[in-house]
Amino acid sequence: MNVQQTGRPIANRLSSPFRSVLRLSAYLTLTAALLPIQALAVLSRTRASKLTPILYHRLCARIFGFQINVHGKFSGTGPTLFVSNHVSYMDITVLGSLLDASFIAKAEVAKWPLFGQLAKLDGTVFIQRRSPRAAEQRDEISGRLTDGDSLILFPEGTSADGLHVLPFKSALFSVAERHGRENPLAIQPVSISYTHLDGIPLSRCLLPHFAWYGEMTMVPHLFTLVGLGPVTIDVKFHEPAYSHQFQTRKEMAEYCHRVVSIGASRNNRFGLRLPRPNETNKNVSRSRPAFS
Repeated sequence: MNVQQTGRPIANRLSSPFRSVLRLSAYLTLTAALLPIQALAVLSRTRASKLTPILYHRLCARIFGFQINVHGKFSGTGPTLFVSNHVSYMDITVLGSLLDASFIAKAEVAKWPLFGQLAKLDGTVFIQRRSPRAAEQRDEISGRLTDGDSLILFPEGTSADGLHVLPFKSALFSVAERHGRENPLAIQPVSISYTHLDGIPLSRCLLPHFAWYGEMTMVPHLFTLVGLGPVTIDVKFHEPAYSHQFQTRKEMAEYCHRVVSIGASRNNRFGLRLPRPNETNKNVSRSRPAFS
């Protein structure tokens, strides 16, 4: 039976249209209030341009009823490339409320109404895969990291169904190859899991109302999601690795994928051991689905 088909009627019964309207109204009011403040902060290049997005995402998380449980510690070794699985557009709010970092996003996000403008003011780096500007885009990302900015990468290249972590695209790790032993880049894998609704563990049939993938339409999906009750989200920050510990970007991508996949398994109940950067695929237990 199709997960998406079974999930919709259940979530629609649990979602309150009144709650959706109330939360979306609060969200739009907050956005209208902070958008001009952030625009001025960006133009003046003040510290507020870094702090306002974090405050904004934290208030959004509160409005939407998110309870975010953090496991592990953020990298404290300077500029960091955070590498995370991508379940939902709400991942932006979740990670944005925790990290002083900008996102790396596909170019079409810049054209989305409202969200595109918010992404630009948040310092998002927009990339276009298979573009003749690929080298220029890598230079921009590398420059941001060299200047001390931390960045958040979703190397699946798209959001997934939350049941599995899609393969990581190794090309997106090319920027990390430029950092040698003298100036190693911290790479911190991050696992996001949407675990509970109203205190009850999320089942397969409800997960599609948090995950956004396939041919789902944004507006009805968002309206249903924000009408649901309190949501618990686990964010696991794994031990950071460093760019000089890997021979190739493919090795780097495979390592991050294994760590993120194991972390996304619900409470890692399978007892899988997290790999080390210098371990090969054959030496590490394979990851399992986040939900099974």
